[in-house]
Order: sequence, then C-alpha cells, then structure tokens
Amino acid sequence: MKIVFATNNKNKLKEIREILGDDFEIVSLKDIGCDVDIPETADTLEGNALQKAQYVWEHYHLNCFADDTGLEVEALGGAPGVHSARYADGTDHDSEANMRKLLAELGDNDNRKAQFRTVIALFLNGKTTLFEGIVEGRIDREKHGTEGFGYDPLFIPDGYDQSFAELGMDIKNHISHRARAVAKLAEYMKSL
Repeated sequence: MKIVFATNNKNKLKEIREILGDDFEIVSLKDIGCDVDIPETADTLEGNALQKAQYVWEHYHLNCFADDTGLEVEALGGAPGVHSARYADGTDHDSEANMRKLLAELGDNDNRKAQFRTVIALFLNGKTTLFEGIVEGRIDREKHGTEGFGYDPLFIPDGYDQSFAELGMDIKNHISHRARAVAKLAEYMKSL
C-alpha cells in the first residue's frame, strides 16, 4: 500500500520507513510535490497531526498520515510539549538551543521524569483515526550520544541507563514513542 507521510523531515521519514518495513510504500511531501511548510498552529499534538494530514487530504486527495511529537517534562508542567521543536525562543527545530533551554529550565531540579508522546493522525479513504505512543523516562543532566535527533541525547527511557542517542536507532526504533504509535498504525492498516 502506498501512503503519504506528511513530513519533509528526513530523520522522521527514515525512522518511519525502518519501522514499517516493506509492507508499505511511504512517500514524503516532497515526493508528491508539496513544498509547503504546513502550519502547525493547534495547541495539542492531536490538533497538529490532524491539521497536517487534513491538508494533504484536502489538497492532494491522497491517503496520508501525519504525526506530532512532544517531550513532556513533569517538573515543567508538561513543557515543552506541543512546542518541543520550537522551544527555544526565536528558533525552529534548533535541537541544540532547545536542549540548552530545557537544561536551564530544569536547573538542579531532582524531578527529571519525562515522557515522549507521539500522536499519528491517519486519513484513509476519507476516514480519520488517531494513534498514540508514549515512552516514559527521564532527562539527564547533560547530553550523551550522537545518534538520533531532537532531545535524544538527553532522554533516557525507563529500563535503560543510556540516552536514545547512545542506544542507537535500532533499539530506539523498537522502543520509542513513535515506534509504539506506528505499530498501532501498521496493525490497523494491515487489518483492513
């Protein structure tokens, strides 16, 4: 089955293709000729995922899915949450600036509990379905590792003593929030 993943983020696209394997042909926005930076103006992950998927459905009439992911830190009241990619003031997807701000906001706080949450909105033959994946863990006091992207060097998933960036993509792709949401998406699509 061919389906559009409403992203031009090469890291996300690679991750999704590796998780889904050969059962589906995943194409990006660029692959369908969409160079628009689709707005993400909702105040929830669900809203942003729906907004992106709906845009593709309305403008290209193609089956598609979109995701939005947030890092939710308990001591910060769930922040950065829906603003994770643009957490540092005046930036857009600047991972280094976002991580610096997160560490500064947490300071010496001993409550480092956090979770990554991904929401996927699927538009398939005019029907909308939502899928969610969560991985709980904690924020380390300094960055470790070089793999992955975003907050991966700071996030240590429960049950592990290394960050996502240290564990590597093979392990991350089996245990991550996105992997859990995509597994639900794949199971649903295979059941059709």
